[in-house]
Amino acid sequence: MKAVVPAAPGASSAVIHGRLAVAELKPALSVVVVNYRSWGQTARLVRQLRTSRAFRSGVGEVVIVDNHSPPHPLAARLRRLEGVSLRRWGRNRGFARAVNEGARLSRGRWILLLNPDVTVGADFLEGVQALADRLDRDEPQTGIVGLGVRNDDGSRQPSTGPFPTLLVTLSRLLLPRAWRKCHLLSPTRSQEVPWATGCALLVRRRVLDELGGLDPDFFLYYEDVDLCRRARQHGWSVRHEPGLQVTHQRPLHARAVTPLLRLLTRHALLTYAVKHWPRWQAALLARLVRAEAWWKAKRAAHRGDLPAARMFAQLGCLAAEMQAGDCAAARCRLERVVRWREKNQPAAPARAVGRFFKPSGREAGTV
Repeated sequence: MKAVVPAAPGASSAVIHGRLAVAELKPALSVVVVNYRSWGQTARLVRQLRTSRAFRSGVGEVVIVDNHSPPHPLAARLRRLEGVSLRRWGRNRGFARAVNEGARLSRGRWILLLNPDVTVGADFLEGVQALADRLDRDEPQTGIVGLGVRNDDGSRQPSTGPFPTLLVTLSRLLLPRAWRKCHLLSPTRSQEVPWATGCALLVRRRVLDELGGLDPDFFLYYEDVDLCRRARQHGWSVRHEPGLQVTHQRPLHARAVTPLLRLLTRHALLTYAVKHWPRWQAALLARLVRAEAWWKAKRAAHRGDLPAARMFAQLGCLAAEMQAGDCAAARCRLERVVRWREKNQPAAPARAVGRFFKPSGREAGTV
């Protein structure tokens, strides 16, 4: 199923556009950020982006789509910033659909996807714009570019990889988590790759228009792999550009694997398998996930961890639904679990707003 970039009919949330730095200038580069319970990180990233000459001149814009985070005072501050647009949704629709909405609201020829938990340098946007201009001029068939990603300590973070297959997926379970999906490439040479991570991904608008955006069947994870695969099938090339770098604060492999995170990642992998693997391989993966869920539910129950046991039981049911070909039911199950978790998860305390925005000059009266 392809994504539909135009807004879904009946969408109830309102769009609030920030004032543009140069009202009549259409930006060439649109940064799309999907926020979920990370207002502080999102505000920090926006502040970093707004210091660039590209942003101040109106060449760049920022579009934030919030996936039903709890109320936070930073949201009101962000929506008043020049060159920043904010859409807040009344429910969590998943990362892929949020990106598609951000792309629909944006105006640039190129769309830069950035995670809220990345940090960028002062000249980052200028470098991205120069790259986009060069690709427009010299490489019109390059449709997607993955940027270089660094860890907090400055070491390189794996951000590209081979397309997953059943054999590769199972064999890589023997590797450390950082290497199961991705691998490292040359730190200096730009090169073509199968896919690149969506935490810092530059995408030509024509690619999204042609493909219908990110596939909304993915709730979270693997939508970047799927997008790159479909782009290559349509004749676009996917490249890795290590010279332009971001620092990624909380990559997936560095997080504790909670039962909910396991549910999300297994749903993503199963969705990818259903779409791109032979049917028997997708069915075998679903059976393996069901066995994994049964075993982990038993272990959790034995430890007395009933919430974890219930979450793994949900994973088993989800895998069974996908094995039976009812992906819609599996997606509905996942969304119910996410809504239940959001309802019962307390919101993080709001930190001081002023530390994220330090107005000066012409901004002093508006921020």
